[in-house]
Order: sequence, then structure tokens, then C-alpha cells
Amino acid sequence: MTAPANSSPPLADTLRQIQTPVQDGLRHVMDEMWRIVATDNPLVTDVNAHLLLGKGKMVRPTLLLLSSQVGGTPEPRAPTLAAVAELIHLATLVHDDAVDHSVMRRGMPTINALFTHQVSVIMGDFLYSRALSELVRLGDMEPLAVFTAASNALTLGEMRQLAALDALAFTELDYDMLIESKTASLFAAACEVGALCGANRYRRALTRFGQRLGMAFQVADDLLDYTEAQETTGKPTGLDLREHKVTLPLIAALRTMSPGARRRVDALFANPNPDDTLIAEVVEIVREEGGLEYARRRGEQFAQEAEEALVELPPSPSRNALAEAIGYVMDRRS
Repeated sequence: MTAPANSSPPLADTLRQIQTPVQDGLRHVMDEMWRIVATDNPLVTDVNAHLLLGKGKMVRPTLLLLSSQVGGTPEPRAPTLAAVAELIHLATLVHDDAVDHSVMRRGMPTINALFTHQVSVIMGDFLYSRALSELVRLGDMEPLAVFTAASNALTLGEMRQLAALDALAFTELDYDMLIESKTASLFAAACEVGALCGANRYRRALTRFGQRLGMAFQVADDLLDYTEAQETTGKPTGLDLREHKVTLPLIAALRTMSPGARRRVDALFANPNPDDTLIAEVVEIVREEGGLEYARRRGEQFAQEAEEALVELPPSPSRNALAEAIGYVMDRRS
């Protein structure tokens, strides 16, 4: 079927377009990732192969490399630091999958599904330690300080989430603090370190851009759980609800829902294994109460703030690509 002439390009094509100014750098990033994690331990080598061959969209390295170019010529160390950013991100994913006992990510088996839960925990530690060891090898305190601060924020964010005794008492302020720690901190760090590699005069603006883009990214991601349909059922995945995770759409809906609707939500969170019917019912309640629309507005607010942070940057293909990244983030919903 031919797409309408005015239809938007597929998101994969949009991301490739955003990455055009840094294509060569991204290839170097992958080489650097393989170098940094290289080891003669067979088990670690096998796990590395699974992680790196199944690499994601390389969003954080892309942001770092684009940020390094907005002031002119980037420094040669930028791809190495972009590799560090992606390894820290991979470490968080491996640890998240271990904490959640997840068996699939990006359509592929997780480390704890392919190997063991213990291997998953240790492998996350390995990725963190190799990333930080590479920063020490470079001998530059500023990127080290930025990435270690982000890693600390990521860890504290995860602990804050685990410490929440009553998930349904989670407030919007709690949510903002959580996504700022768990997502926006590394987005901001990638852009800030990119600025350190050739655009230092724009460091503050790029850090602000990354932070607000990360907030928008996570809101859009949480919306997907309520809007993205499974191929087999045509219904929303509801994975966050299945795992009893409270995100912005539900937080907003809880403010206005009727006692009867609230009882259905309480029933879902009281059930260790809620069925698809109950999940679909709560998804519809959240939709009817305006939770999805509220979350979209907040995501758009964060996106607008990210766009405003780019105003002081000089015109360049990299600046244009950063601006296009905002639209890419916000269009990650069905």
C-alpha cells in the first residue's frame, strides 16, 4: 500500500537522518565499545557479544557526538566518550532487567533469560567498571565527574523507586524526580560531555537541552505502554501496569477517577499476576480520565523547553539534527 504523500517518514528513517552528521563517528563508537569491554573471559565475551550485537538506537552517543560538533571541529576523544555513555546506559538496562526479572528487551532475550540472574547482576557491574576505567585512562576529570554524577543519580533513582512502599501514593513530583534521575541525567551528561569535546562555550545550553529532552523521552516512553498495540492482540502492552509501575498517565488519572474505577485500579495492584482483561480495563480507565492527554501535554512542555535551550547555539547541521531529535522523541508513540 502506498503511503500518502504528506505522511511522516518512518521513525527509523528519521533517526538515520538525525545521525547523518555523525555517521562516521558512530561507527568509531562501536569499535571503541568493543575495545573497552574486551576480555579473555569466555563467559563475559559471550555476554558482550549478545549486548553489543543487539545494540539499540545509539541515542545517547548520537547526542554526545552532535553536541561536540555545534561549536565547530570536535575533539578526537568524542567517540570514546560516546562509547562510555552507551556502556553506562547498557549497564542500567542489564541491572533493570535483573531487578524486574525481565526476559525480553527490544524483542530479544535479556541476559538473565539467556544466562542467569547472577550473571546479569555481575555483568551490569562489569559494564559500569569498564566505562569508568576508560574515563580514568583518559585522565580528564571533567567527563569523569559528569558521568559519575549521572551514574550516582541513576542508582539513587532506582533505589527511590524500590523504596516506595505504596506505589499508588506516587505523586507527580515523585515521578519527575524519578525520571530526572533514571533517564534525563544520562541524556544531560551525554550532551554536557559532548560540549566538553569541542563546544565548551555552549555547555550550559547543551546540558539543559539534554536534560529536558530526557524528560520528554521518558514521558513519551511511558505513554507507549498505554498506546502501543501488541502485534498479536492489537491491545496496549500494559507492561508497566503488569509490573505495578506507576507512571504519569496513571498518576494524572488517579486524581479524578470515581471510587468504582479506583477499586479496579486497586484490584490490579493487589494482584501479583493481573490478567489481560483487568489490564485493558485499567488502560481504558486511564484514557477516559484524561491521563494520556495530560501526559502528552507534559511531554510537549518538556520538548518545548528542550527546543528553547537550542536558541543560543549557532546554525549548523548538528544543531538542526538536535532539533529534529526532539520531534523523533515525541513521535515515539502509536
